[in-house]
Parts: sequence; structure tokens; C-alpha cells
Amino acid sequence: MTFPTPARAASRRGAVLAALAVAGAATVLPAGPAVAHDATTDAYAQVAAAVGADVHVELDLEYDLLMKSAWLTAEAYDAQGQAAQEAQLAAHAEEVATYVTERFQVAAGEDLCDPALAADPTVGDRGGKAYATVVLDYSCPTGEETHTLFSALFPDTESFVHSTETMVAYELDDEEGSAVLTPSEPTVTTGEHRTLHRLGAFFVLGAEHLLLGPDHLLFLLALIVGSRRLRDVVLVATAFTVAHSVTFLLAATGAVNAPGAVVEPVIAISIAAVAAWHLWAVRPGAPPRLLTGLDGGPGGTVEPRRRRDLARADVIRLAVVFAFGLVHGLGFAGALGLDEPWSWGLLGSLLVFNVGIEAVQLCIVAIVFPLLVLLRRRSPRVARWVTAVVAAGVALVGVFWFVQRVLGLG
Repeated sequence: MTFPTPARAASRRGAVLAALAVAGAATVLPAGPAVAHDATTDAYAQVAAAVGADVHVELDLEYDLLMKSAWLTAEAYDAQGQAAQEAQLAAHAEEVATYVTERFQVAAGEDLCDPALAADPTVGDRGGKAYATVVLDYSCPTGEETHTLFSALFPDTESFVHSTETMVAYELDDEEGSAVLTPSEPTVTTGEHRTLHRLGAFFVLGAEHLLLGPDHLLFLLALIVGSRRLRDVVLVATAFTVAHSVTFLLAATGAVNAPGAVVEPVIAISIAAVAAWHLWAVRPGAPPRLLTGLDGGPGGTVEPRRRRDLARADVIRLAVVFAFGLVHGLGFAGALGLDEPWSWGLLGSLLVFNVGIEAVQLCIVAIVFPLLVLLRRRSPRVARWVTAVVAAGVALVGVFWFVQRVLGLG
């Protein structure tokens, strides 16, 4: 379908974006059961030029959300197990294809490409959730040098989720790139100089993944309340950063792989373990040498034997935090969900994503730790109780999540 260029359009690209915006606006009317969920989801798109079709697209979409949004029955979106879910996808292939192709579009120059389902949808696992893979071929006009990709998948107006982001990796028009398509910026066009913009998008994405990830936030909070001195919090934060950075980069680039069914429960128990460490240190009657400086100010007089005990406790704590940080890195990679070949562009995006995580982590430490220090100086007894209550709450949540994830209830 060709969209006419507005009389006063400044460029052909402007006409494409206007056309896509109109098409997108027409497709984001509420669909499916009117049940709101305060959650987010990510969609994933692998886009490439292909023999026999101008553009080949593989979309990974959260299964139950796709089936609900396509206005299907409870039997479809409640199906459990790969075989049953793929049977439902096959039975409703037309509805699924209609929903997806109205919301994920490809344009060549000013013309929209015609989509067609290229294979039967399948079901796989991403981060412990069932994802449907929908394969499409888009037939585009010849002679165009640029393509525009547009995503309005799972819009806020459908009320199931909010702030959906579509992670796109593309090889089109002799160009390799990646982009994060959002409700505010739903398009990417080949041939544009988008490096800084793309890196900025991955920085924001990394910041959001920490800020909106309650398990990683609680782990960081447990580290902060368990640290008395600035040196303590700097060391544990550094150990956590180095550890999760290593496994995040290895997992996101495909060098290592760990199933979400294993990673997620271990992350949960790590939260409980770090919080319990602090509770053990401040329990009534605990020997002073186990408090790791919690009851004494820095620079105080400590006998040599106790100083060695304190140093040993610090080393053990750092080792534990580092080990758990390795697992959290796998969780970050699972949340990002990239599945594309190695490239320098991918490495740059991953590094910026990780910087976004660290920026939020440093901001949280810079805000929470000084307040905790102030409370400890003004009222040490109150501070001791406050940190104990916080640690107890964090430990209970960690144990609850562990049981929930082991039993497959969450």
C-alpha cells in the first residue's frame, strides 16, 4: 500500500513516518479482555534481507500476552506446555498473524511492504517465560535504498501491560544495527546515523532494568544496610559490579548459557542470604568480632586477633557477594533477552546497557547510604533496629520468591 506524500512534507522519510504513525494509531485500539496488569514486557525482532522475500522477520512475543491481545479464548492463552501452546498457535494462526502484522510493519521508501506468514509459529523459552516465535516475510517494492521498521506491539491502550519495548536487530541495506523501539519512538530507518541515539536507548534500558527489577534492588538494599563504613559499601558494590558485568557480557553474547529455571531461584535465595548475614551479625548477644565494624566507628582500637577476624569476615562477605553477583549477571542478560550473533555494535550496546545499570546503582547508594550513616550517628539504637527490620523483610521476600520460583508459581 502506498501512502501519498503530504503537500508540504519536507522529505520522503517524513511521509513514511507519517504514514506509519497513522497506520499504528489505527491498530492500537483496545483488544482482548479488559483486565489491566501493572507489568511490562519486551518483544524481540530479528530482521534481515532474505532470498525469495525482500525482508524476513522473526518476532518473539510473550505467548499468553499475544493470545490475549489477539482476542482469543481462555483455552488459547491458558494452554500449558510447548505442544499444547503450539497447537493453539496453529489453530489460530490467522488471528495471530493479523494482530502481529497490523502492529509490526516494514516500509521500503514511502511504501508499506506486504506481510505474509512464512512458517508455523513455534514456542520457546525466554527468561523462564513461554515466547511465541512468529516468522514473517515482507514483500517490498524494488529499487528502494532504505527500510523503515515500525512497532506498536502490545500498546498501553490494550491495558494488559505498559511501556512495551521492542528490541530490534537488523541486517538491511548493507547495514547491521540494533535499536530499542518504544511507544514514544516506534521507528528505526536504515541509513541514519543513529549510533549515539541507539547507545542512549540501551543506557536508559539498563537503568530501567535495575530500577524496575525488585529482586536486584532488594539485593542492593541488603548490601547497603549490611555495610557500616563507606569502605564496606564501596567494596561490596564493586564486587557485585565486577561479577555481574562479567557474566552479563558472557551470557548476552552467547558465550555461556544458564536456564532461567535455575538462575531465578538462585537470585532469590541470594537476596535472603545477604540479608540474613546482617541479621546474624546484629543478633542479640553476637560477639563483637562478628559485627564487622557495625558497633564500632572506623579507626577505633581493635586488638590484633579481632582485627584479623574482622578482615576474614570482610573477605568471606566479599566472596559471597561476588559469587551471587555472577548469578545476577545471568539474570540481567536473561531480562535483556538478546539473541543475535557477535558484533562490535552488539558489544557497544551491551557495555552501555551495563553502564546504565551501574549509574542507577551508584545513585541508590549515594542516596540511601548517607541517610543510613546519619541515622547511625544520631541514634545508633534506632538505626540498629531499622536495619534489622529492613534486613528481615528483605530476607522473607527472598525466601518467598525462592519457594515461588522453585515451584513454578511465579
